Amino acid sequence: MKKKIIYKCTSCGHEHIKWQGSCNDCREWNTLEEEETGDVSGGQKSISKKKNVKVNRLTDTVSQNSDRIITKYNEFNRVMGGGIVKDSITIITAIPGAGKSTLLLQISDDMAKQGLKVLYASGEESDSQIKTRAERVLQDMHKDVWVYSDNSLNNVLGCIDQIDPDVIIIDSIQTFVLDEYPQRPGSPTQTMECANTLLKIAKDAQRPRAIIMVGQMTKDNELAGLRALEHLVDTVLILEGEEGEELKMLFSSKNRYGSSGEIGFFSMGEQGMTAVDNPSEFFMTQREDNDVISGSALTVVKEGTRPIILEIESLVSSTFMPYPSRIAECLKKDHVNTLISIMEQRAGIPLHDKNVVVKTTGGIRLKEQSSNLAAIMSIVSSYKNKGIPNDTVFIADIGLTGELKKVPTLELRIRELERMGFKRVYVALNGLKSTTTFSTIKVIPCKTLSQVINSVFGTSTSKGGHQRAPWDEEE
Repeated sequence: MKKKIIYKCTSCGHEHIKWQGSCNDCREWNTLEEEETGDVSGGQKSISKKKNVKVNRLTDTVSQNSDRIITKYNEFNRVMGGGIVKDSITIITAIPGAGKSTLLLQISDDMAKQGLKVLYASGEESDSQIKTRAERVLQDMHKDVWVYSDNSLNNVLGCIDQIDPDVIIIDSIQTFVLDEYPQRPGSPTQTMECANTLLKIAKDAQRPRAIIMVGQMTKDNELAGLRALEHLVDTVLILEGEEGEELKMLFSSKNRYGSSGEIGFFSMGEQGMTAVDNPSEFFMTQREDNDVISGSALTVVKEGTRPIILEIESLVSSTFMPYPSRIAECLKKDHVNTLISIMEQRAGIPLHDKNVVVKTTGGIRLKEQSSNLAAIMSIVSSYKNKGIPNDTVFIADIGLTGELKKVPTLELRIRELERMGFKRVYVALNGLKSTTTFSTIKVIPCKTLSQVINSVFGTSTSKGGHQRAPWDEEE
């Protein structure tokens, strides 16, 4: 009988039969750790003893609608699918300083005020550090928020038996260890074994509990550890926002109890995280009606089920280099080059000797094709040095032919514009049903990009010499 030794990469989990400087799979250096996999004898595999278990037909299985804990933070509830499921396990990750611990502390206090008992276990901060943050962000700390500072999960399990909490916060899972395993904190073995132990506690049919774990983030902005950790939990939350920035975005990359496309917005201040009910105010510049600035265009993007009005800004300038620069914080460079090519070929806008810079107000990335028309119109506005009226919005995709393409949920987006008081919106021809009507906003359908440019700026720009569309005439 002897022990079998393997060397596992702490970055990707790939196993090696001997130690070496770098991992063969992910090429990271000094990430191999020695692990014992158990007894082996003569190369023979042991066969586990079979157990008599009860198995049910799916048709005979009783479905259960898990209750949810509804917090006072509507943006958090939205991302979670309506609230925290009482027998769920969730992990939230973000870069250091983004505010994940602050948000969880506020949520813990709110749940305690609802009559739930909360255990906040931290392997990174002391009790006094947690108390200092609580004094800063909480006006009235509730007595049913319990704190415990130690990286031993065995001691945390003792605390769970002692106070019997309804909700458990683990900050962070990579810092905790189980005494039964010799690996260091943060190793794949320790992280997964700790997570599996917590999973059993959350899913206990006799005493279900909601567990929220904090996960560390890698330099590639991904959850640290094995991918198996994401498969194990019910919900994976990501909190985006650099340290020092006011606006924070919370979204889920996985959610077994709701949509994974929802986004919640928070404002980070001295009093902690505050839910942003109208995020559009962060993504467009507030201007007077007669204060028209060139290089700006508005569109409506859809984040989850919520339409958000977004401002796209562009700056076109002459270049003194052989190759003009294309800079975009919100789009991929190839995407920007494609839009510029369409403008040059289909609308006659010469940009071969111009630098083009594109960004969004608030720094949100443009994931939908519905923003392509607005991006192009902001570039045209900067090129012509003519502003677009502040009550005008563009919602359409652009094909390589220069034709406007319709986008999904267009009526929902226009309803949001109408609610916010906008006067006109440019869309693709046949983008809406003929029976759809709006009371206070004028919908202008166009077939080509040239028609949109002619309508907004009043001059023909295309090589084909398109005439002004009949709907462009003043009423």
